Amino acid sequence: MRGMAKRGGYVLLAVLILLAAVATSLTIGSRHIPLAEAVDALLHPSTSEAALIVRELRVPRTLIGIEVGAALAIAGVIMQALTRNPLAEARVLGISAGAATGVVAAIALFGITSLAGWIWFGLTGAALAGALVFFVAARTRDGSGPVSLALSGAAIDAGLGALIYGILSIDAATFEQYRFWVVGSIAGRTPAMASQMAPFLAIGLLLAAVVARGLDALALGDDVARGLGHRIARVRLLAAIAAIVLTGAAVALAGPIAFVGLAVPHAARAMVGTAHRWVLPLSALLGSALLLFADVLGRVVTPPGEVAAGVVTALVGAPVLLWLVRRARVVTA
Repeated sequence: MRGMAKRGGYVLLAVLILLAAVATSLTIGSRHIPLAEAVDALLHPSTSEAALIVRELRVPRTLIGIEVGAALAIAGVIMQALTRNPLAEARVLGISAGAATGVVAAIALFGITSLAGWIWFGLTGAALAGALVFFVAARTRDGSGPVSLALSGAAIDAGLGALIYGILSIDAATFEQYRFWVVGSIAGRTPAMASQMAPFLAIGLLLAAVVARGLDALALGDDVARGLGHRIARVRLLAAIAAIVLTGAAVALAGPIAFVGLAVPHAARAMVGTAHRWVLPLSALLGSALLLFADVLGRVVTPPGEVAAGVVTALVGAPVLLWLVRRARVVTA
């Protein structure tokens, strides 16, 4: 009972941290807007400059940050559990490279220049790459086990990476468009884009909740999981679909943002242990908060310009991960 109360306390703390991140995201930027004024702009729409900044620019950006941060963090938890690799993240299953290939194809082959148009190509590429990785791994001797998944993902990632860089090296126009997406950012997104991602996030969250206990069993080994009554092939398939959907939607929308899916799961496990029914929701809350704080830091560090959130998460996240490792707080599932 005491352990459950402690875990619940960590979840409540994460909720408070996320609320603070949301308030910061709505109020801090090139123009500081007091929190009371920001709340008034949400509750009583007007045509004032502050109200327009909050509603038209910062609310969509905040919503996207919450969605993308949660999706990347949960996908990281699932990938680390599936591959039993504490360093697993979007690149491990080739999903990030698949999304990037879709974006490059949209620009180079179809001449699409808008972010809204890239999203669907990126999502399609991520889904196809993830499905290919799982298909190849399923046909190996250990039947989509951790090693085959990791190796298949690494091979697909390398192959697609070579294809991308080959296209970019001979097509300067595509490179100019692509480089704004690949840096990883939640700036310039619209409410419509947030709405587009919401169904994918809901599907991923639902599947993650369904397989949470199965992931706990997989951590004990396939034989033990079977003995506990879990159908490990089904657990792996549903978990892989959840990871593909979540990562594909997040990467397609915001670009390949580093660190969130890698380190947030370790922080969550350090707080609540390895039970996925606790790790998954806590990771979602911490991932959203981390991405929002990174985005806000990027707004203010080099005014009047901005540093992309993906750059900030990488710069800030690497030392934090090293600190966790030094304190032996990196906990595997």
